Parts: sequence; structure tokens; C-alpha cells
Amino acid sequence: MHYEPIIGLEVHVQLKTNTKIFCGCSTAFGAPPNSQVCPVCLGMPGVLPVLNERVIEFATRLALVTRSHINSFSLLARKNYFYPDLPKAYQISQFEQPFCEHGRLDIFLDGAKKTIGITRIHMEEDAGKSLHAESFVRKNETLIDLNRCGTPLLEIVSEPDFRSAREAYEYLVELRQIVVYLGICDGIMEEGSLRCDANVSIRPVNETRFGTKTELKNMNSFHAVEKAIDFEIRRQEMLIEHHGRVEQQTLLWDASRNIAVPMRSKEYSHDYRYFPDPDLVPITITREFIEKIAQNLPELPEAKRQRFQSEFNLSDYDAGVLTATPELAAYFEAVTALVKNKKNAAYWTMGHVLRALKEHDVSISTIPVTPTFLAEILHLLEEGTINASSAKIVFDDCLKTGRRPRAIVQEKGLLQITEKSEIEAVVDKIIAENPNDVQDYFNGNDKVLGFLMGKVMRAMGGKAHPQTVNALLRSKLEKFRV
Repeated sequence: MHYEPIIGLEVHVQLKTNTKIFCGCSTAFGAPPNSQVCPVCLGMPGVLPVLNERVIEFATRLALVTRSHINSFSLLARKNYFYPDLPKAYQISQFEQPFCEHGRLDIFLDGAKKTIGITRIHMEEDAGKSLHAESFVRKNETLIDLNRCGTPLLEIVSEPDFRSAREAYEYLVELRQIVVYLGICDGIMEEGSLRCDANVSIRPVNETRFGTKTELKNMNSFHAVEKAIDFEIRRQEMLIEHHGRVEQQTLLWDASRNIAVPMRSKEYSHDYRYFPDPDLVPITITREFIEKIAQNLPELPEAKRQRFQSEFNLSDYDAGVLTATPELAAYFEAVTALVKNKKNAAYWTMGHVLRALKEHDVSISTIPVTPTFLAEILHLLEEGTINASSAKIVFDDCLKTGRRPRAIVQEKGLLQITEKSEIEAVVDKIIAENPNDVQDYFNGNDKVLGFLMGKVMRAMGGKAHPQTVNALLRSKLEKFRV
């Protein structure tokens, strides 16, 4: 029997606010454990939480971009459950009246567009963090860091519209890019800024009823989400094929073994005993507030990709690479504003700049080769002052020292040799020293031309004009043939 996967995602986006959702504690990552807490986020008796207005602004931005219906009236509710890193024994979230509902997000898979429905987006606070390690004073003990308690989150709950793990992966990539472009989240999964749970079930093809779903947790990368979903689909298929029964439960993904292991039976919403938080007033949103946010939305990734393709004549792939982050897109546009050859700007940004970011562990905002410096290197190339190999030397030197490209060219003596007589003398010498290779060329081995050209370039310290070398070699070899 053939089965169809039914997949829904719950994504938690940690908002990039300076302070927590209901108090003034810092949200900075990496502070000493339990150093960013106060009576409010610790849930001490008698405290009164106050909603951070910035959270409402960020939620509105995402609601507009996902074409969600923003409810003019929404409630904050207490979600009651006990966990060691939840000191209040409840989490402030939203339930029956969320901030927004009925949105959608488009993804592209192999060139085809698919629209994924968004059930709801609601605000909530984060819990703390449990630290498990055998290196503690007492082995196998668990320590609690409550710094994360009260950190603002948006939970985006999708419709069960995914039919493959690959679709889920593409959705997460697109969603991450959007929240980064909106400036509401840094998107760093390693720091917990973006977390995803997946609900997975299967059903026979052409069946309309849903099967029993399981929930996957503990996935710390988009590829881990894809692997975990694929594993769970196969596990459920094998269970059913062997006359077993899928149980509704929560599973933890073990990335070291690439398997999902049971954690607990899955809860239902009534298990949390939601009720409106008596300490927080309802959230009311005016049309004027929404319009003000809408007027200041940035250009989004899809629109930027399309503009790059039309404005700079880039391929879909190149435009996708150059718009991966708003910072990279801004860097590229700054370079294009200074040079005529936009394609060359794209080539160097995607190649040399991205390579430098990876190899030297620097960010696009701190790389010594600024857009102005890269444009200067491209100008030196276009005007024939240096050749491609010298340009790479200049780039690497600029990356290490931060010096201006023209100064590096002068100091290292990298000015391109264009004098024909000087190049011709070296070409004659190389041809005379390699008679066997010349004979191979006469016999039809065209690759020898590149070999001889390389020898000429090396003999001239890489500073000869490549086109002149190529033209002279061909001309001289043809004369020898005669």
C-alpha cells in the first residue's frame, strides 16, 4: 500500500528585542547562568507583568508579510504545566484568541510554487533551559539556567499542508529568511533563535481522514528537521505494514544516531488548562497602528530576488545566493552602484567574498574588503591595470591588511604587462624550449595551448596580459606549422 505523509510545523521565532516580553531583563545571549532574571520572569508572588510593545510591532510585521488576518482583540492566557525550568509552573501564551490567523506562505520546489497555510501566529514567553552533562560535580545531574525565561517568542503554526520532508525544509528556509529580513529575529539556530517541532502522520493515498500523528522535537537544524521527518514517515509505514499501531506521542530526535526516541505521550490542549491571564489586559490593535507598520516594511527576499534578476540580469540561482541575507544583498548592491559590469560584481561577491567570510570567520559587515575596495579591484581589472590572477592577490592582501587595492598594486609591482614586444620575446623562448609540446599541438592536441600559456604567464610573474599571450601563441604556432 502507498501512503501519503501529512505534516504540520510549529516554529518558535525568538524575537530580537533588547528586553524580555513582560519585564526589563536583558535578552542578550551568552550571559552567565541566572544573571538576567528578576521577580517578574521568575514568577515571584505579587509581581505584575507588563507587555513589551516592541513584541506587538514585530508580530504585526510578520502577520502582514504572511497575509494573516490580525485580530483587533486578542488575549494572553496561562498555559499550565510543570517543568523544572518553568518556575511559575505556567507559561504566558495565547490560545482561543491569538494575535492573528489564516495566513499563508509561498515556497518554491523545483521551480513550482506551493502555498502553505498558516493556522495562527501567537505571542508567548520562553521557558528556561535545562543543562544535562556528566562533567558536573555530580554525574548525571541537571542544572537550570533561567536567563531565557520570559524571552519573547512568536509561534507560527502551519496547516498540515506539507507532503514531504523536503517541502518542510524549504518552508523553514523561506521563513527564516523572512524574519531576518524583517529584523525581528537573528535566525541563529545554534543559539535557539529559531526552533521547530513537526507533527507527522500518514494515511493511504486517496484517503481523506488523517492518521494518528506524532510530534518530533529536539531538532537543531533544518537538515535535522528533514532527516527526522523522513525517519518518522518510514517508521510509521513499517508499523502499519506489520499490523502495528501508531501511538500519539512526542518523540525526541537523536542526531547522533539518526533516530527518534519516545519522550512522552502527546498532550491535548485541555491538558494545559488554559485561562486568560488575570494580570494582563487584552491586546487591542487599531487600523492606524497596522498601517503605520505596513508603511515601513523592508523589501522582502522574493521581491529582491526578482529585482536582482531583472535589474542585474542574474540567473535565479545567483539572485538567490546574493539575497541570502539582507547584509549580503546590501553589500552587493553597494558594489554594483560603483561599477559598470554588474555580472563581474556578482561573480566576485559570490566567489571571493563568500569564500573569505567562510575561511576567515568574518561577517559581511566587518570584512576588510569593503564594497568600495572590491569596486576598486574591479575597476583595476576593467581598465587593464591588473589581470585576473593579480586581482586575486590584491583581494587576499586587502583582506589581510585592509589597505587600498591601488596601493597594493603599486607596492607589489602587479601592473599588467601589455607591451607586445616584451611578451613576444617570452613567447618565442617558451616555444623554443618545448618542441615536443609544439609538435603535440600540431597533431591536434589543443590542450597544449593552455599548457604553453601557463608557462608564459609564470615566466612573466603572472603579470602578462592574458589575451595578448593567447593571441601571440596562436599566431606563432601557426607560423611554425607552415
